[in-house]
Amino acid sequence: MLDRRLNAFRSDLADIALKGQVEAERFVAPEPAMVTRPVVALRPKPDLNVGIDTELLMGEEVHVFERNRGWAWVQAVDDGYVGYLPEEALGPVAATTHVVTVPRTFVYSGPDLRFPTRMALSMGSRLTIVGEAETRGTRYLLLSDGGALVARHLSPISDPPVPDYVTVAGLFLETPYLWGGKSGFGIDCSGLVQLAMRMAGQEAPRDSDMQASGLGVPVERAELRRGDLVFWKGHVAIMENETTMIHANGNTMSVARETLEAAIERIGWLYGTPTGYRRPVAET
Repeated sequence: MLDRRLNAFRSDLADIALKGQVEAERFVAPEPAMVTRPVVALRPKPDLNVGIDTELLMGEEVHVFERNRGWAWVQAVDDGYVGYLPEEALGPVAATTHVVTVPRTFVYSGPDLRFPTRMALSMGSRLTIVGEAETRGTRYLLLSDGGALVARHLSPISDPPVPDYVTVAGLFLETPYLWGGKSGFGIDCSGLVQLAMRMAGQEAPRDSDMQASGLGVPVERAELRRGDLVFWKGHVAIMENETTMIHANGNTMSVARETLEAAIERIGWLYGTPTGYRRPVAET
């Protein structure tokens, strides 16, 4: 049975790439589009009252299979996640040049930190920069509509990624926990793993069960070191060193630091002991 989270198929409509694998009334080739909102929720149904599966960030590309009654049924290009989002959150694909490298930053109405802000963006957002300016010693990068961002909060997409995703994860300490969240405004446990690793140039599946079954290689608890992942049923944490971990969790409702021993004792009565340990392996 194909995973509906990673395969676009319904009884009435399916991705043409799945023809012969699933049954549907018709198959379509997707159209490309790009997210144009700071953060947009991806849902399993076209209904604002339905909980979110994940989020997409400004500049992420999607494949669109259907546009209907204000909703778009899409598949994210980066991790393959399928779901519904408001059609108004999409625009044409554009070549992006820079990525936000801090947990949160502002887009100002012009190159001056005293100017009004237009929006806030999360780490991982991708933008098309067309110029730069300097005001009172602060350098800004400019968007085509005149918006400006502090230059030190962005890096060219062409730059080498940061070398250590654990350091990236640590930047999100105290960020609020949000089920399905994948941004600096709210994030869940697997979203933290995925976003931190992506900023370090490593891809990771979106959900913790996907990460537990196919990300990197399994290791034993006694072998744990910085960067290894610890899994419980429905949860994942990143080891900061041999004894301490970072995770977005529903206990503190934030990204927090905790010892592995304390977490095992606290979580055990409700969810049992860890189900496994894995070491992500960088692509070569």
